[in-house]
Amino acid sequence: MEKIVSERIGESYVRVEHPSGLTLLLSPMAGYSTAYALFATKCGSIDDSFALDAGEPFTRVPNGIAHFLEHKLFESEDGDAFELYAKTGASANAFTSFDRTAYLFSCTDRFADSLDVLLNCVTKPYFTQKTVEKEQGIIGQEIRMYDDDPDWRVYFNLLGALYQEHPIRIDIAGTVESIAQIDADTLYRCYNAFYNLHNMVLAIAGNFDVDTVIEACDRILKRAEPVKVRRRPVEEPRAVKRRRVEQKLEVAAPLFQIGFKGVPGGWRENLASQIAGEVVLDMVAGEASQLYRELYDAGLVNATFDTEVMAGPNYLASIFSGESKDPDEVYSRIIAGVQKLAGEGVGQEAFDRARRAAMGRYIGLYSNVESVAGMLVLCDFAGIGGYEALDILANLKTADAEAFLKTHLDPEYSALSIVRS
Repeated sequence: MEKIVSERIGESYVRVEHPSGLTLLLSPMAGYSTAYALFATKCGSIDDSFALDAGEPFTRVPNGIAHFLEHKLFESEDGDAFELYAKTGASANAFTSFDRTAYLFSCTDRFADSLDVLLNCVTKPYFTQKTVEKEQGIIGQEIRMYDDDPDWRVYFNLLGALYQEHPIRIDIAGTVESIAQIDADTLYRCYNAFYNLHNMVLAIAGNFDVDTVIEACDRILKRAEPVKVRRRPVEEPRAVKRRRVEQKLEVAAPLFQIGFKGVPGGWRENLASQIAGEVVLDMVAGEASQLYRELYDAGLVNATFDTEVMAGPNYLASIFSGESKDPDEVYSRIIAGVQKLAGEGVGQEAFDRARRAAMGRYIGLYSNVESVAGMLVLCDFAGIGGYEALDILANLKTADAEAFLKTHLDPEYSALSIVRS
């Protein structure tokens, strides 16, 4: 058991390497009434091929299988996990992203009972062909619903424009055709590869007792032999697939997303780049920037305008998004803004302001039980301590911002996605 302390914010958590192979990241927070638990694995929608031995050929699995697994793990021979959570009074959910799947609950009492439900449902899979076929219909409806969702389409249309080969361009839930290829055997193969406890993290924050968690893990979890999962390397060309994509859907105002395809490194390197990028995007078009004021005053953007750097183990993209009567003009001005900052250089005053604003946002994350658990998982998967993101941000220099501009915000590798009526 190791206690990790942040002198910067005066918070701490305990890291436990449980005998089962599971990593526990436990952050009791005094004065909070809620406990929030996040049980996560490094298995996301981009994990479409894997091998378990060095000489073994890669097994290709259908797109959407990580999301399908998420749905199926709430079922067991004893019934639905949501019914069990209802008895404890906990609020439960799960999500699948590009690079992870997580199962979670929050509660104000009966924490130990809810933790038992979580540990049991994730570690005791139950798949039959009959239940798989039923789920194919349910998820198929979900996919069709998202096909008509303007916010979802403008996002994935952008990724499809930026990326040529990377599986990030494919909907997290897959397609109706791809999930039709999933069967119980395929689910078990994927589960046994990615849901090995050595590949997982349990992060808990808020009102709970550390000993209660360890006792539950001792009682429920079986020792797992380490499994080394090899993922298929993605050969993604540097160039974008297309510079502009447009789709017609019913919207009150045209939606747009402007993306810059970055040069990805490893998970840890990309997290550091993401933090630097958030500062840079704020300087380019944050609310305090001249460009944002010009766009807003011209009626080209409104309060929905936002920026984001999305990064994971082998991808990185910077995104500007919002509503606009003229998305092409916004795109032109964003490109010009990026070029202007790159040409003039990163000024110290503007950089310090953007970095202080980012530091305020990050410190705020560590005062929320859900965000604390999420940050502990994110940092652990990236191979850093749970508070190191704050240190990366605090130590950020103008040279790091200049490097991000040059490497990850090259207009040549940008694209515009529009959804309009």
